[in-house]
Amino acid sequence: MRYSLRPKGFSLIEILAVLALMAIMVSAVAFSFSKSMSGARIKASAKDLVAALRFTRGQAIIKGEDKAVEINVDALSYQIPGKDPVTLPEGLEMKLLTAQDEIAEDGTGRIRFYPDGSSTGGRVTLIRDQKEWRIDVAWLTGEVRLEEGRE
Repeated sequence: MRYSLRPKGFSLIEILAVLALMAIMVSAVAFSFSKSMSGARIKASAKDLVAALRFTRGQAIIKGEDKAVEINVDALSYQIPGKDPVTLPEGLEMKLLTAQDEIAEDGTGRIRFYPDGSSTGGRVTLIRDQKEWRIDVAWLTGEVRLEEGRE
């Protein structure tokens, strides 16, 4: 019978080295996944705001009266008529460009829609890190568009 002087299996140091590499890989994947999830959450929030603006425009046309979406840049929130305010995710910067008449003293602003479908127009910009989502509302037609871009 032949005996080998070489031990079978792995040494403790080899096992620990593999576990350390696996831990590094898992943490790298988790970090990139969480970053992409927050980006997806913000994009979903931008799409929700677009839907709220379009809904409000539709209500103005159907009911034949002015309707406005109130946007609070400081609180990162918006509110459509008859509904509770919606708060956007933290870590986001919001900018609002709208008609001077639609900006209140408390820092909130509105984008107003009229019964003929037109609006005061405006732009809501959501910024996180180097990513930017622009929501444009055309004043003549009231059309709401979402554009994704870089700063």
